[in-house]
Amino acid sequence: GAADTVPGVSGGTIALVVGVYERLITALTALGPDTLWQLRSIHTPEGRAQAVTALLRADVPFLFVLGAGVLSAAATIATGMNIAVTQYPAPTYAFFFGLIAASAVVLFRYVRVRTPRRVLVALLGFTLAFVVTDPSLSGARETTLPMLFFAGAIAISAMVLPGISGAFLLLVMGQYEYVSGIPRAVVDGIITAFRGNSEPLVDVLVPFVVFTAGAFLGLFSVAYAVRAALARYRQGTLVFLVSLMVGALRLPVNEVAQNVAAVTPDTVAVVGIPAVVGGVAVFLLDRYTDELQY
Repeated sequence: GAADTVPGVSGGTIALVVGVYERLITALTALGPDTLWQLRSIHTPEGRAQAVTALLRADVPFLFVLGAGVLSAAATIATGMNIAVTQYPAPTYAFFFGLIAASAVVLFRYVRVRTPRRVLVALLGFTLAFVVTDPSLSGARETTLPMLFFAGAIAISAMVLPGISGAFLLLVMGQYEYVSGIPRAVVDGIITAFRGNSEPLVDVLVPFVVFTAGAFLGLFSVAYAVRAALARYRQGTLVFLVSLMVGALRLPVNEVAQNVAAVTPDTVAVVGIPAVVGGVAVFLLDRYTDELQY
């Protein structure tokens, strides 16, 4: 959740590093209409038993816990992340660079780029991420309900495609500032509603619901595509995902370069230390989670 609030860092990358990525894809694609249909008979003991079996088969408890972590982190850490990115951009993005680069190194051991086709796939993934993370693409656009629905469908791909930052995609579409303010607006609307005025809450719930609906559509559609790709072309898909991460390094490199006036021992330390800390954090995480069974 913390990663998903920052332009340039992908929540899918974190899922890959900690070893829950494929379980996430499997659970999302297992949660279909047939699973939800089992909830129609929860008023009977037999119906509740069948519903529990169906939900466990779809790994819904895993999705619930993961989703709760994502939402709580996004709600509580977003402010701190925003402060770090806006007030201390050079060391913050240097940390992101170390995080992403080390993640690519860790995951590279799972891929085999030994055929011309996989080399082509790697180049495709790198080029896609490199182009998408072009800072010149970002800009303000009018916020409408259709635009919010489209933005939600596109931005949620960050949870499914490592290396692609949903927050940055919102930035590219000119919706980052508006969308990042929705959680705070919802909280303020709830407080105002308790005081007797529900109009502000209604006004903010409409764009929130539209954005969330788009996100659900994008999340499940991309998840099905990734699951099919992993089932049919596992190595090629992994090569593509890791290449996305490498290509996405363009964004933190550009941000660091723009916010460092001159190369001095002090600026090298300001940038180098966070980058090393980010890399070491990933390597330690990989070391101590390598034997965990997810």
